[in-house]
Amino acid sequence: MEKAILLLLLILCASRLDGAAAQQYWTPATATFYGGSDASGTMGGSCGYGNLYNAGYGTATTALSTALYGDGASCGACFQVTCDASRTQYCKPGSPSATVTATNFCPPNYGDPSGWCNSPRRHLDMSQPAWEAIGVYEAGVIPVNYRRVPCGGRSGGIRFAVSGHDYFELVLVTNVGGAGAVAAAWVKGAGTEWMAMSRNWGANWQSGAYLTGQSLSFKVQTDDGNAVVADNVAPANWQFGCTYQASVNFY
Repeated sequence: MEKAILLLLLILCASRLDGAAAQQYWTPATATFYGGSDASGTMGGSCGYGNLYNAGYGTATTALSTALYGDGASCGACFQVTCDASRTQYCKPGSPSATVTATNFCPPNYGDPSGWCNSPRRHLDMSQPAWEAIGVYEAGVIPVNYRRVPCGGRSGGIRFAVSGHDYFELVLVTNVGGAGAVAAAWVKGAGTEWMAMSRNWGANWQSGAYLTGQSLSFKVQTDDGNAVVADNVAPANWQFGCTYQASVNFY
């Protein structure tokens, strides 16, 4: 019996190690670029971040194909990308890497069966500045390897931009560190319990509660299972159309 218990513990520990190691695996894909040399054409995007400069994501961003985007679940996730010199001559010397944040969706081209962003292809349509850090411009498209990495460089706490109207709060969650991609969110008014929110689109989460006149707290869980609570982020006199920054983040 003791040997059986010991064997079970070893298997469980090995499983946990395998799960942690899996995040470090490199996955082959392809990459193109868009948005111009200053990345101005990447503003907006299906994640809803709007002006990526003001939102803190800068020019190091990417759009993802259907296989990677996950209907918005990957918004805010960070990827380290390298050009695969074993499959192309158009890598920058020294095999540098670029770390980018997912901010947009690269839609499939149903009129072209060989479209780069067609499912089930794994493809990153990177901002031009990020792409040119690893590839030679003339190539246009390069084979790459990518992996998920923690989102570093986030300045300050998580931001919550509240829009909508009474009985419909639409909250854009930005500047998320750690895993970056939000998997679940909750809201709590001064006079309510915690209430689960649902993803509306991209990085926008919605609640149908009446919360006007109450200070607001938020709980955010990223897709690695970690969670933080931002207490009383918005004061009782909060307004639709305003953004409120918490003092907490995933560091």
